[in-house]
Amino acid sequence: MTTTRFAPSPTGRLHVGNIRTALHNWMLARRDGGRFLLRIDDTDAERSREEYVDAIRQDLAWLGMEPDGEARQSERLALYDAAFDRLKAAGRVYPAYETAQELELKRKILLGRGKPPIYDRAALDLTDEQRAAKDAEGVAPHWRFKLDHDEPIVWEDGIRGTQKFDAAQLSDPVIRRADGSWLYMLPSAVDDLDMGVTDVLRGEDHVSNTAVQIQMFTALLAAQHEAQQMPRFAHEALLVGAEGKLSKRLGSLGCDAFRERGLEPAALVALLARLGTSQPVEPIADRRVLVEGFDLSTFSRAPARFDDAELDRLNAAIVHRLDYDDVAARLPEGMDKAGWHAIRPNISTIGEAAEWWRLVTGPVAEIAFEADDRGYLAVAAQGLEWGDDPWASLTGRLKEQTGRKGKALFLPLRQALTGMDHGPDMGELLPLIGETETRARLERAAASPED
Repeated sequence: MTTTRFAPSPTGRLHVGNIRTALHNWMLARRDGGRFLLRIDDTDAERSREEYVDAIRQDLAWLGMEPDGEARQSERLALYDAAFDRLKAAGRVYPAYETAQELELKRKILLGRGKPPIYDRAALDLTDEQRAAKDAEGVAPHWRFKLDHDEPIVWEDGIRGTQKFDAAQLSDPVIRRADGSWLYMLPSAVDDLDMGVTDVLRGEDHVSNTAVQIQMFTALLAAQHEAQQMPRFAHEALLVGAEGKLSKRLGSLGCDAFRERGLEPAALVALLARLGTSQPVEPIADRRVLVEGFDLSTFSRAPARFDDAELDRLNAAIVHRLDYDDVAARLPEGMDKAGWHAIRPNISTIGEAAEWWRLVTGPVAEIAFEADDRGYLAVAAQGLEWGDDPWASLTGRLKEQTGRKGKALFLPLRQALTGMDHGPDMGELLPLIGETETRARLERAAASPED
């Protein structure tokens, strides 16, 4: 069974890049009838916050991506200890005693010589006596995973194709701090195996992490002596702003910001589902269509451009297709199906419906008309006859009586009845305003300023 996972760290709110990753993992699992898991990577106890855990769950629920299971790394520490012990016994982890300052100095020296800042494995040259002396001095080691330099790292990436790394050109990663706390690499690999994750789909900034973790998976499977397989990997291009550059603003765009703007979750899903692929971004509210068409082979390696204006256009298009029953609970009091049908073409978000509904409930802005238009509106008020289509009958009679046509015929009426130069179709709006209020608005507009 296809099993994917979304593994955020609860150190902040989800941003648009996280959301896109979660969505693609959810879509991959749903397309194959598999499982989508939420794993809270909260091993960093100092920075993790429970409020962010709650926010992650709420955001996924708002987007309609309920996970099929949830796990928290803080509750799985025994698994990591056991894996660490097996790797230690197999000679795949080793203690290192350099301070952060010493490591930074080594890094600067290598960079100054034009060499890649790869850890020199000096800790492997320490004798047992030297390690014992460090321990006696109270210097606690951090722990590194020992990469196998004799084995090239190769995998077939679901988006990037064949990937090859020379392990000798990578630093042995630190997997455990001196205080015993875990870094990302090992717990993630342990969890992926334990949870049966079949596909890891994440950003291209994790490519080098994958190279390292592939050796971790291999070592863990060898130490466990179990018939398991490591996941398949795919790395998607990162998001950039509409201007084509990496944007800090993308890091602050989250579901809370989208909700505050009144955007529909379906619009965000429609945009992010196909952003960065060869498939057209369209206002598709039925996510089954999006899921069925999900295909990693359509993903481009070029940066994916996130455009706020495109999101707004999609949102408006989706809103214009929503039925009354879909939005009734979110509409202003008194707005019925006819009201929604009249207002809908003029709004970009559901929240804007209240402003347009005031054209029906009033009061509307009063406009100071010239004497000629006041006389015209007086004729309209006197000749108003209510029927099945009061707007058509009113404008038809006025055209015959006054000889007006086009803008001169319609605009003063719209202004008098709505206080605006544009807006919903008057044929739909007038029955909602009603005969009594329509006549009263026309009479007020026709009155002279002295009246």
